[in-house]
Amino acid sequence: MKVWALFMAGSPLYRDMSFPPSPRTEVALEWSELSLYLPDGRWRQIQLDGSSNLIGDATARRRFVRMMTIEWGFESAAVITPPDRGSIAPRAAYLPVAPDDAAVVEAGVWETLADWISTSGRLAGRTVEELARLASIATAPFAVAIGEVAAQVARDLARLVRGPLRGAGDVVDWLRPLAIAARTSARAQDALVAALAACSE
Repeated sequence: MKVWALFMAGSPLYRDMSFPPSPRTEVALEWSELSLYLPDGRWRQIQLDGSSNLIGDATARRRFVRMMTIEWGFESAAVITPPDRGSIAPRAAYLPVAPDDAAVVEAGVWETLADWISTSGRLAGRTVEELARLASIATAPFAVAIGEVAAQVARDLARLVRGPLRGAGDVVDWLRPLAIAARTSARAQDALVAALAACSE
């Protein structure tokens, strides 16, 4: 995947808390696919293999947002952070304007997606915290795979800290970020179950 970056050309001024919230889009991430479930009931499937993307600052409804534009084949999709959470953008900001059909997702979801896509979709080298965030937006099968990787990371950390004579409890301690994510995410729960099963082997 090709990646370009834009940099902010202006500074946030202030927030208008009376700005009506934008309907949120739900996401489901796989190894090389991203599904967007739009508020109006439609959904889009994005092929990430061979795609290119542009990540940077933009404006939507005259608010500062972060925008990621993904292009694959002859199609494209834009994903932005909530305009209702952004600061008012002056007309002199000279930033790209998000398309009207841009998918609005929570800032944390956007950051996780942008990180995954900009690093070409690799699980290797990620911390348990990063894997927990990924699991929270993953499909069930992908969440299980993420949990198994998290288990390996936890085992490696326990080995480094305590040496080869470690107990299963030591390994589970390193999975705490995943356990915390599982309190609010069904997919993170799937990942945690997979991780605990792998640690017990």
